[in-house]
Amino acid sequence: MRLRGTGVRGSVGARCPNVLADPNDHLGNFMRSRATGLAAALLFLITAIAPAAASPTLLFEPSTGKVLYSEDIDDVWHPASLTKLTTVYIAFEAIKEGKLHLDDKIPCSLVATLQPPSKVGLKVGDTLTVDQALQAVIVKSANDVTVMLAEAISGSEAAFIQRMNETAKRLGMTHTNFVNTNGLPDPSQLTTARDLAKIARAVISDYPQYANYWAMPDMRIGRRRLGSHNALLRTFAGADGLKTGFTCDSGYNVVASATRDGRRLMAIVLGESSGNERAVRAASLLEYGFQNYGWKQIFNTTTIDNLPADPAAKSITSVRDSVAAWGCGGKRHHQASAVGKRKRKGQLASKDKAALKKKGEAEAIAQPPANKATEGDGSAAPTQPRAAEAATP
Repeated sequence: MRLRGTGVRGSVGARCPNVLADPNDHLGNFMRSRATGLAAALLFLITAIAPAAASPTLLFEPSTGKVLYSEDIDDVWHPASLTKLTTVYIAFEAIKEGKLHLDDKIPCSLVATLQPPSKVGLKVGDTLTVDQALQAVIVKSANDVTVMLAEAISGSEAAFIQRMNETAKRLGMTHTNFVNTNGLPDPSQLTTARDLAKIARAVISDYPQYANYWAMPDMRIGRRRLGSHNALLRTFAGADGLKTGFTCDSGYNVVASATRDGRRLMAIVLGESSGNERAVRAASLLEYGFQNYGWKQIFNTTTIDNLPADPAAKSITSVRDSVAAWGCGGKRHHQASAVGKRKRKGQLASKDKAALKKKGEAEAIAQPPANKATEGDGSAAPTQPRAAEAATP
């Protein structure tokens, strides 16, 4: 099953904002899910036939591997922090093999401290338990901690990377190549949506006892609270994982998982231009899957393994120009900056006018006109608080 076009790219979530709902509002979620499900299905079918330059998208059932929707899943992409799915998978293997235990303490090396953010920021010689390290990698996406785990398991980062590539090959990730443990920018750090589905499926099926790690919205190290970048864990009913990723060239990526009524679905979204668009698109895919998983899927035999490879699959692509993020230098960032400057200029002008008005009112109060009593206490009217101009990605 391979549908071309925009699929549910943006439009479903944009027109159905209640896809993102309070997971504790059960009645509200039920009513919203019925409405959003019908709307999502209609919009999905309408937009699926419209041509567009879309980035890789995959919706599948991990227990069976059934593909519910796919789009450009063999296009080569930079995984960014989705790399850490493989890092954590090997850590789970090491625990199974007895090389690591959750209460073991692993040290921070100089190499680990030199990793750029996102990171925990430990000093050389500081330690974390393996349990803390896994939480830091999955929840905080800590680049320094992936190196700590790599050195603890394989003795060096280089040896661990070799094991990552061997693991990818064993799992059938035929278009994946790793050159680091965390997904930091490198032209040779490559994967596809199909390959990411294989590692995501393996990590939850081979190690279901660690499912709680993927569903954690935050974690603590000492007094510090570190939050997840996966917005769906707080906003989408049934969300239970897995991992987000971002670099300028990859855009905003996510492997999102949710379970409802005993059925688990996964959505893979690569190359979105903002964290919000990433969340909306993944939520729209999952909502569509839950609302439309019915008798038709009994006859669906297409899986991530037998879906024919796309002969027109594209080689590595950068979405830097479309990403709205500081430091990427994309068109959207420049446009946002220009809008921000105009807003700030307008705000300064408004403040100047308000100051002049206040000054005039004060002078008028100080010298009231004859035969007229001065009303009030002479203070300016309270200023209404401004609404936030931008949301944090």
